[in-house]
Amino acid sequence: MRGGQTDPRRRVPRTDVLLADPGLAAATAVLGRDRVKAAVTAAQDRARRGEIRPDEVRDVAVAALPAPAPRAVLNATGVVLHTNLGRAALSRSAVDALVAAAGHTDVELDLATGRRARRGRDALAGLAAAVPGAAAVHVVNNGAAALVLAATALAGDREIVVSRGELVEIGDGFRLPDLLVSTGARLREVGTTNRTTVADYAAAVGPRTGFVLKVHPSNFRVTGFTSAVGVRDLVRLGVPVVADIGSGLLVPDPLLPDEPDAASTLRAGAHLVTASGDKLLGGPQAGLLLGDAELVERLRRHPLARALRVDKLTLAALAATLHRPDTPTRAALHADPGALRERVERLRERLGADGRKAEVVPAVAVVGGGGAPGVELESWALSLPERYAAPLRTGEPPVLGRVVRGRLLLDLRCVPPEADEAVRAAVLAVPGDD
Repeated sequence: MRGGQTDPRRRVPRTDVLLADPGLAAATAVLGRDRVKAAVTAAQDRARRGEIRPDEVRDVAVAALPAPAPRAVLNATGVVLHTNLGRAALSRSAVDALVAAAGHTDVELDLATGRRARRGRDALAGLAAAVPGAAAVHVVNNGAAALVLAATALAGDREIVVSRGELVEIGDGFRLPDLLVSTGARLREVGTTNRTTVADYAAAVGPRTGFVLKVHPSNFRVTGFTSAVGVRDLVRLGVPVVADIGSGLLVPDPLLPDEPDAASTLRAGAHLVTASGDKLLGGPQAGLLLGDAELVERLRRHPLARALRVDKLTLAALAATLHRPDTPTRAALHADPGALRERVERLRERLGADGRKAEVVPAVAVVGGGGAPGVELESWALSLPERYAAPLRTGEPPVLGRVVRGRLLLDLRCVPPEADEAVRAAVLAVPGDD
């Protein structure tokens, strides 16, 4: 009967029927017809060999396709700038700008004259307006690139004087001294891990000095018997002072009193300030350079600047962030704890009678992203049994919380209010206890 009507191979869905399935059609739009068809054909072959049932062909083909990457996730960790989640979430205006910039744009064209214009002028104008004390500004592709460009253009093979207490590791095993030495510059370390004085710097400064580097140790704190030298004292040494403030705070924020900002650092006399765009600024990954016009121009015209140039998408998102600073990062940082508690309580109520053994508990959120160490943000979270962590993390959409003492905490500080329903649905999708 293999060739008869009862042969199960005759029930294997046709290729054209499968490709018209909404799920596979959506995958085709992202992955291309050839890739999806190959997955369909492989699943059909398995059904013909009797390895799977004919009615399983569609699901097996879908499962064989790669998941879209990157996947959007809901950040319920309570870490505002979570490096593993891409740090700052972009604002709606920045996302719209990205979409607009995906096609042909006037990134280097003056439409009024038809002539070439300065690349990224809208983003640069926004940065200059945000920090009027900067005589000139420039943008490269990340914060480390900003330091590399400064070291290459301003020091060359000369010395960079820096405190031993500021030679930080910036993540993933990359260390600031290794980064600087890779440019050909020489490091002149001064002071000790916990104490550095003006006299230490003064003794090191000389004809071989390219500049003095002041680094904000934004991902750790040293307490106790310590001393450090501020920018205002360093500029009296008579050599350029480059200050890496790290977290991208452009102006003071009362919530973060110990976090240096670009405007105040320039007022203190720094010749050049470097910072990241995807941290407290709440924008895309970028390296910001602000300061003395002659120094910034030297950096902008250095050959390495071309290799570190940002693309049109980054420039568009950065411009939108600077012109409309109502970012998700700012909203999360300044979220009202009372309003957060009300959201968590509503979420708990909407889980139903059993509530999935959920509780509303106080929580502590943090800035993250190597910024404002020690700053704790009062928050509230939905507490669930730890077993919810994995299925929520691998669900659709993925919901990431943090496990504390055997409980999964879902902190809504970084979750947009309109996504609360998605969190509820994700929790209910996890099989309950018997």
